[in-house]
Amino acid sequence: MREPIGLAYLLARAADTVADSRILPRAERLQHLETLRQAYAGTRGAADMVARAAAPRAAVESERRLLEALPDAVRRLERLPPLDRSRVRSVLDTLTSGMVFDLTRFPGEDADALGSLETLEELDHYIYLVAGCVGDFWTALHVAHRPRLRGFDPGDRATRFGKALQLTNVLRDVPRDLRHGRCYLPARELATLGLTPKELLDRESARRARPLLDRLVRVALGHYDAAWTYTLAIPRLEWRMRLACAWPLLIGLDTLAAVAAHPDPLAVTQPIKVSRRAVRAILARSAATVWSNQALRADAARIRRRIPLA
Repeated sequence: MREPIGLAYLLARAADTVADSRILPRAERLQHLETLRQAYAGTRGAADMVARAAAPRAAVESERRLLEALPDAVRRLERLPPLDRSRVRSVLDTLTSGMVFDLTRFPGEDADALGSLETLEELDHYIYLVAGCVGDFWTALHVAHRPRLRGFDPGDRATRFGKALQLTNVLRDVPRDLRHGRCYLPARELATLGLTPKELLDRESARRARPLLDRLVRVALGHYDAAWTYTLAIPRLEWRMRLACAWPLLIGLDTLAAVAAHPDPLAVTQPIKVSRRAVRAILARSAATVWSNQALRADAARIRRRIPLA
């Protein structure tokens, strides 16, 4: 499965590089994203157009090389077996839609042009576009290629897996996103607390948003519960898939615990994240516990106990 998953990641990363490149005017980035969407759907020559236009203006050497390799990566996509190709194309279409949504929903690049999502439903739709859809893609590929997973049907838990991780990112990155002109905390929910998105830039005012932050932590915990049910339903002999699910869940839950426990998470100047030492400990411990549902549950419960809202 390395070929379809690796290509999906690299092509999504290339699109994300274009979307995030402030060297390119916003209108040009949107145009390139639409061209990439056509390229990923099978339009010949479209990837070459983006590579020629965007690669020379990349600010980072590794990103320049990635954009230069776009045409080759798209050609490899065309050579995938039909069902794999269809799945990769589908997830790339959704992910690029999320990037377009982000660029159009937030027209500015800094706090002076701050934009905001409006509703909790809009936030849920956004985290589906940029992460929830990956859970469906990941699951479909595994079921197609791993005989032990025949009949594995997690329902919406695959989608909620991606949502758990992305909502954690949203909650962790609120201060940085505000400085970049993006408020993912819904304006209508802030209004019920007597706040506007711009008031979140003021430390004292931002503290009044804590009830909304706590509410979204609870939503994230619900998604984590679904994601753990998904992970523990994976056959034990598929231990690599179980590890590939347990690792981001344990690291994500640890990050969420740090956000929930922080006395003032909307005022941090650096993103809250898990230390490398803690990550190494998670990797080492889970390598031994991956075979046991009871042990994995205990690992998750130990982290969850640090979240007062849990």
